[in-house]
Amino acid sequence: MLYTDYLASRLKSTLFEEPFLESYGSKMKLLVVEDEIKTGQYLKKGLSEAGFIVDLACTGMDGHHQAVTEKYDLIILDVMLPDIDGWHILKTLRSNGDLTPVLFLSAKDSTEDKVKGLELGADDYLAKPFVFAELLARVRTLLRRGIPNQELDTLTIANMTLDLKRRSAIREGQRINLTNKEFSLLELLLRRQGEVLPRSLIASQVWDMNFDSDTNVIDVAIRRLRSKIDSDYQPKLIHTVRGMGYVLEVYDEQ
Repeated sequence: MLYTDYLASRLKSTLFEEPFLESYGSKMKLLVVEDEIKTGQYLKKGLSEAGFIVDLACTGMDGHHQAVTEKYDLIILDVMLPDIDGWHILKTLRSNGDLTPVLFLSAKDSTEDKVKGLELGADDYLAKPFVFAELLARVRTLLRRGIPNQELDTLTIANMTLDLKRRSAIREGQRINLTNKEFSLLELLLRRQGEVLPRSLIASQVWDMNFDSDTNVIDVAIRRLRSKIDSDYQPKLIHTVRGMGYVLEVYDEQ
């Protein structure tokens, strides 16, 4: 069975399984760039019924044109497209300073492809075949997160606050002493909380260096940061995603 046939059979059962955040979906405008007609129509139908305004582009050229000429709250982007692939479209957006959230939706499901997408600046990566309910949850999460506000004085998660002006971290009322690099690392993780960050991205953003797989500088830095902000506190915030990198978020307790 083609995954698109499976998806179509799941649409009605997944679309209404959980309440929608109408305050997000009512006026949000999405762009779907997908060359497989059946999948594109399925996505447009499901997202439209969820309350979003949805434009559909079926080629890389059309998707690229719409992405750079129209304003969207989020872009769902396939990788393997006719004429221009999704990698190129994302590179163009980011090189032009466009921070519109991008979710890659692709049959290219290897770890290498996922890492490449995130390193290019994607906000999320979901492999095909997929379940619509999961796609919708990821879309909502990205829209809630939005574009990082550069004017914030503090960043907060759970019981920890990062004071950007004083360059200090406070957890459960206790100040945590951090080195400059540890602070920069924690700030990066906080600004992109919920997103798995590859070691190569961390190296380029915090240390301004190309990642060398033979060095363990990132792992050592993460271990030291964990010892300061996680060892004596709950919930744990920094998590390792094997084969991918690190993520800062609060995991739901089972």
